Amino acid sequence: MIAARTLEVIGPFKGSSGYDRHTREFVREFVRQGVRVRLEHLAGWSIDLPAELRETWFDSLNAPVNAQTVLHFTMPNHAWVRRGKRNVNYTMFEADRIPRQWVECASAHDLIVLPTESSFNAWALSGVPEERLRICPLGVDGQFFSAPAEPLPLTTPDGRPLACYRTRFLSIAELRPRKNHLGLLRSWIRGTKLDDDAVLLLKVSVFQPGVLEQFQSDLIEMQQRLGRSLADAAPVVVLAQTLANEMVRSMYATATHYISMSRGEGWDQSMMEAASAGLQLVAPEHTAYLTYLTDREAYLIPTSLQPVRFEGRMGIEDHIFFDGLGWWEPDEDAAVEIIRRIVGRTASLKDSPQARIIRDYTWAKAAAQLIEIIL
Repeated sequence: MIAARTLEVIGPFKGSSGYDRHTREFVREFVRQGVRVRLEHLAGWSIDLPAELRETWFDSLNAPVNAQTVLHFTMPNHAWVRRGKRNVNYTMFEADRIPRQWVECASAHDLIVLPTESSFNAWALSGVPEERLRICPLGVDGQFFSAPAEPLPLTTPDGRPLACYRTRFLSIAELRPRKNHLGLLRSWIRGTKLDDDAVLLLKVSVFQPGVLEQFQSDLIEMQQRLGRSLADAAPVVVLAQTLANEMVRSMYATATHYISMSRGEGWDQSMMEAASAGLQLVAPEHTAYLTYLTDREAYLIPTSLQPVRFEGRMGIEDHIFFDGLGWWEPDEDAAVEIIRRIVGRTASLKDSPQARIIRDYTWAKAAAQLIEIIL
């Protein structure tokens, strides 16, 4: 008789952050694949989803399972190691190295599991022994995000439906310096004109009070320095509310292109979902994007590794993670040219990675690989 596989999981699963989402997806697949799981919520990580959007099934996974392995879905400094157990931390990072404190925290774990080679290198270059590092990619619900959906009935500030625009860019990201919203909007202002047949839909997540107001202040200062404003460019529509999964899928159906100008990514689940939805993709040429995209399949923006520098005051608390490290600055001139060519219809269409991503990056495969690593 084969002994039941058991696992204790600690991670955020009640919110909408990336860690919340992949905790839910991994745990869902662990259970489907016969692992008995006890799930403990890591409180304080993000804002809990509204009750009507939460999957309460996860709350039922609270019975003891006598597991010898504890899997922590969080940053190392938030992982409370269980003494007498085998502790595994599934995490990531978005710079060339990791914070010094994380190196010390990592020493308390038997294994550190990371989604990409870029994260692996950041840990190894920081002094974490490679024999304690493993790579296991994340997944995407490609079947869900590739299914047909009605576009969201959104309009520009002057009341024009987004569906009226020929080219519709979408970007989804939490408001924080690494995501480089100011660089994206600066490139949009430089790359488009008011009468262009194009629109940018900016879906932002806000997990800290005052962030949206600070971003708006930084945006005003950026336009003043640039000498041009959003009023001179093709329209931008901003969404800040939390959306149900079905509405997120409809948001992808609203767009023709997905764009990121991030300075570093552990994975970028939204880019994977956009690929599954069949959108044309624009991504910086660095970190996780090089794991699952090629220049045949995406408009890759050249980048350069530079010392971390913050623009504006939004998210200034992130200095605690990134001070003294390097991240990848997208070439804004190149981004402007890509945007101009796409809007002007002189850019050749890229081959779609949709079928490959849906086939190769399922949550079932990701969970099976992680089970093999840790159990």
